[in-house]
Amino acid sequence: MSPEDRDHDLLEDVAADTSDAAPEALQESESLDEDNRLKSDFVRRVQDALEAGETDAVYDMVEPLHPADIADLFELIEPDERLPLARAINDQMSVDVIAELNDHVRELLLEELPAGIIADIAEQLDTDDAVAMIEDLDEEDQQAVLAEMEPEDRAAIETALAYPEETAGRLMSRDFVAVPEHMTVGDLIDFLRDDRQLATEFWEVFIVDARHHPVGTCLLSWILRSPRGVLLTDVMKRDQTLIPVAMDQEEVALRFQKYALISAAVVDDDGRLVGQITVDDVVHIIQEEASEDILRLSGAGDGDINEPIRLTVKTRLTWLLVNLFTAMLAASVVGLFQGAIAKFALLAVLMPIVSGMGGNAGTQTLAVVVRALATNQITSSNTWRMIGRELRIALANGMTLGVLIGSGTALLFGNPLLGLVIGSAMVINNLIAGLAGILVPVTLDRANVDPAVSSAVFVTMATDVMGFFSFLGLAVLSGLAA
Repeated sequence: MSPEDRDHDLLEDVAADTSDAAPEALQESESLDEDNRLKSDFVRRVQDALEAGETDAVYDMVEPLHPADIADLFELIEPDERLPLARAINDQMSVDVIAELNDHVRELLLEELPAGIIADIAEQLDTDDAVAMIEDLDEEDQQAVLAEMEPEDRAAIETALAYPEETAGRLMSRDFVAVPEHMTVGDLIDFLRDDRQLATEFWEVFIVDARHHPVGTCLLSWILRSPRGVLLTDVMKRDQTLIPVAMDQEEVALRFQKYALISAAVVDDDGRLVGQITVDDVVHIIQEEASEDILRLSGAGDGDINEPIRLTVKTRLTWLLVNLFTAMLAASVVGLFQGAIAKFALLAVLMPIVSGMGGNAGTQTLAVVVRALATNQITSSNTWRMIGRELRIALANGMTLGVLIGSGTALLFGNPLLGLVIGSAMVINNLIAGLAGILVPVTLDRANVDPAVSSAVFVTMATDVMGFFSFLGLAVLSGLAA
């Protein structure tokens, strides 16, 4: 077949795929609002049809939706309605829908499917999506599904599962295009058009040597604009960012962000090309890691509204118990000064202000530092400079707040000494908040402990304890409570 004939066939395929695009978009507008979210009345109509057993009506309503919107629909309806919805739309439960489902929702649906069907779904997914689906299953269910898969697909999944969780080995896709370096541009174009076993979607072609080590990449735009007789080694880009299979997925995301990558080659310990990571996977990582850090700072666990209640209670209760311990520690500090409080009751009224403002200041510093650690903005070379910076910020904020609260207290209660005590305590606790807000997460990070998990507890404890101690201690030393 000549190149002109192949071009004609490709144009026909594209025309066939896009001929119904406009009517489908028109139908979708009836179910989506201006923010591209499913309308509440549409979700309610689907639920009503499910309750009435009108499966044909459910099928007709869901059919125009994009796979991502169908996945959203599963998350919006009640948990006990998800399996009936899956049965009602039957053949619309495509691999694209399965790949877009929330992890907890997908796990619920997969529990109801036999291993053979799950294996069929996995074989149609990209390797990374198949791994993400199978890794959530129990060990026994994993083995049952793998036993039903074709040997080649099973080997790819088992190899990926052998890598630690949240690493490039788990994240990478094995659906990539790699060609030897002796090819010409024309050879490559013919190869891409004739080989039906190639990946269906890719942005660049990896050039490898005889040992299967990546030596360069060629963007599709370069290939299409270069003469057919030119060697790939003359047009390829030799500088490339290689991702080791054991690299943590958060570090992978930082590499993509720093170097503005669309895709990157993943290599094993011997430097051989074993997969690729694309930017669409990295977008999910960035979203997951950002959400994870925010939720961990509050001790809320995964924060997924589809997570089973039992797991949510377990996660939140654990950190609430830790907070209860730190609150008792702060209360014990107050107990040391109960005599002073009994003599001067205004101390009990004002001391929560000092600890509360310190806690807010510490949380601000902590949020900035945890983000800076996650994005590699804080390293061993600039840690002391960051400590000095945060202390200057804390001192400026503390003095401003101290003057305001001190002046207001002196005027409100007619007691200048009380105003001086609470203003001084505010400055001291803000400095403690700034120092704890940076030292706690940095120390945990140096000890290879995720600073987003436990930093908030220690920072809150420091600001509460020192807030009470500084305010009540200064009150006693100044003779205010004599």
